[in-house]
Amino acid sequence: MAAEADGPLKRLLVPILLPEKCYDQLFVQWDLLHVPCLKILLSKGLGLGIVAGSLLVKLPQVFKILGAKSAEGLSLQSVMLELVALTGTMVYSITNNFPFSSWGEALFLMLQTITICFLVMHYRGQTVKGVAFLACYGLVLLVLLSPLTPLTVVTLLQASNVPAVVVGRLLQAATNYHNGHTGQLSAITVFLLFGGSLARIFTSIQETGDPLMAGTFVVSSLCNGLIATQLLFYWNARPPHRQKKAE
Repeated sequence: MAAEADGPLKRLLVPILLPEKCYDQLFVQWDLLHVPCLKILLSKGLGLGIVAGSLLVKLPQVFKILGAKSAEGLSLQSVMLELVALTGTMVYSITNNFPFSSWGEALFLMLQTITICFLVMHYRGQTVKGVAFLACYGLVLLVLLSPLTPLTVVTLLQASNVPAVVVGRLLQAATNYHNGHTGQLSAITVFLLFGGSLARIFTSIQETGDPLMAGTFVVSSLCNGLIATQLLFYWNARPPHRQKKAE
């Protein structure tokens, strides 16, 4: 009977959240304080939660731009550098066969970020340029994921994530400071990115053991924290033209 009861639970947890030996340790031997297996369960659960959440993380930003029919306050250079960082993480992880739960959000965030890139160009009157950018990005991505690209190039791309993230976030922070407000930046998106990057420090150490991946998320957390702090600081600030309309 116990074996029958364990069946559905085992199929649910193994191997998605736990290796079979950890399932036996926790749910057959009931050793619920087995730290290594608990760390695996926590890491896998967090990782899959981040991946699932990433499906929606940047949609508030997309809808805010569409609703306002404006990308005011968004730095295109910052968005593009973020796209470079996400692409590097995704390509590096696929090349190294890391578990999807350790990097899957990069795929979904990449799709949403490239949408934001296009919308920024579109609302700046550069629609044709935006379409050309989408085509070029797709071609570059195919080349990076093909056997034609050496592993050293992929590793260098991942290593470039740190300066890309730092420069990108500093450009956005400078734009916010110069404008005196955060424009069409979505608070929901910024705070979710901040929380996700913090959680990814633990999951990348646990699931990949790759210091390059972990270091990238440490830097990303600090930079996302800066933008989140600015959002709080400028919470009640409004663009000057909106203030005039109110008057």
